[in-house]
Amino acid sequence: MKFCRKINNKELNAMNPTPSKQKVLDAASVLFFQKGFHGTSVRDISEKASVNVSLISYYFKNKQGLLEYAVTQYYEAYLEAIENVLKETEAMSALTKFKKLISTIIQYKQSNHQFSCFIHRELSLDSIFVREVTVTYLAKENHYISNTFFAVLPEKISETERQFLFMQLKGMLITPYVLQNEWKNQAMDSYSHQQFAQKYDNIINKWIDFIISSY
Repeated sequence: MKFCRKINNKELNAMNPTPSKQKVLDAASVLFFQKGFHGTSVRDISEKASVNVSLISYYFKNKQGLLEYAVTQYYEAYLEAIENVLKETEAMSALTKFKKLISTIIQYKQSNHQFSCFIHRELSLDSIFVREVTVTYLAKENHYISNTFFAVLPEKISETERQFLFMQLKGMLITPYVLQNEWKNQAMDSYSHQQFAQKYDNIINKWIDFIISSY
């Protein structure tokens, strides 16, 4: 089943989780991160969340329904954060807008660290179901980031170089969540997650400043 549209406000409001529903989502996020989607059972989730299996069936029908709900909720909030920062920086310079966008993206992914890792890992493995659910969201993300990024690049940079640089940027944005084991000791609590986000944001800022100054 493909999810090829952005849900409307009425549907989104209906998706707002109750406390017990959120407990299930939080438990699923931890277990999907630790054991993967296929390695996690509905019973595992129910035990982790301290709820009955029947409650999960009532809310989501099955494990696949739970995953679709969780991925949709994640990307709806993610794109809303992106759209908000683009509106807030509309009158600012292209470079300022780009840097604030990157900061927003990293902060969001880091604040949802486990689920960010899970999603990017599944996408890197070409999980058909996850890719079908995220296809429209990923297209929108790509549109927002590419337009903001290309606006800061000097005109003398060729189209081929622009695409190569954009590929590098996308790689930097997903690397911490695809290769999380490489830096897992860097972020163990909310404070260190915040510190990592700030430091990584600074690294990308230095990268774009270097690109601009090199031309």
